[in-house]
Amino acid sequence: MAWLEYLLPLIFLFPLGAMAVIVIALRNLHDARVRSPFNSRPLREPGQALRDRLDQAFATLFLNGALGPILTLAPLVYGMGRMLFASRQNWIEWALYGALSTILVLIYCFLLIRDFQHIRRIKLGLACEMAVGQELERMVRPEAHPYYVFHDVPTDGDIIDHIAITPHGVFVVETRARTRPFTADGREINLVTVEPERLRFPGWSEHAPLVKTLRASRWLASWLEQRCGQPVPVMGVLALPGWDISCAGTPEGLMVVSGETLSQQLSERRLGELSDELHDAVITALVERAAELDSNPSLNVAPSI
Repeated sequence: MAWLEYLLPLIFLFPLGAMAVIVIALRNLHDARVRSPFNSRPLREPGQALRDRLDQAFATLFLNGALGPILTLAPLVYGMGRMLFASRQNWIEWALYGALSTILVLIYCFLLIRDFQHIRRIKLGLACEMAVGQELERMVRPEAHPYYVFHDVPTDGDIIDHIAITPHGVFVVETRARTRPFTADGREINLVTVEPERLRFPGWSEHAPLVKTLRASRWLASWLEQRCGQPVPVMGVLALPGWDISCAGTPEGLMVVSGETLSQQLSERRLGELSDELHDAVITALVERAAELDSNPSLNVAPSI
């Protein structure tokens, strides 16, 4: 029976299939997320959403790196089995098996390159968020000053990187990581010009970070007013770690900083005065909002980088 010549070589694919099943079962072996021993809620650090994305990116890299050799060998192994069971040799068929393996090699090389670039971008974003988060932590001195800092607070369909509460206002802090270009002689260019509607980087411009930060600050101001029953002074802050800022005009309700002395800048910025009652109400509302991210996984959307 001619169909047995195509069916019997599948026996040689069983070991490869077993290895593939093991790889898929172990794809989530690396999971750095930990839960509190007190209330079993996930513990969150600055940039936790990016840490979760980094774990997923490493899982994808592991999957592509381990499955790639298995799948690229599969056509060759099947072809070797066909050569053993075939009644006559068909060199066109063998060439097709080789061509299929070559195509699979190219595809998985592309996927691995993509994964490495994706991980690199996430690491850069995480490094910037951690740097800004550490700078904000300097504000937290509970015994002397009524400061409070939240990380990764969910909005309606997005995530705010940081929210800092001072006695003189609430600050929505968004962090953006951008790779700094070099000149032909190897000199780094790290100057960004802030205009009313865009950020002018060396060689390109963006307006999305300004729009996103303003949208987040307006959402928070509206949401806090509904929860607290009175207006709360809120300002958006866009941090670009590693860049020198040149302001040619900043949108109203927004400040753009490098983040190096962010805690001092926010401590000195006066948006208004928060009474003790309003201050406590804002903190209570944000604590409840941050807890929703742990109880409702649908709010855990990917942050912008």
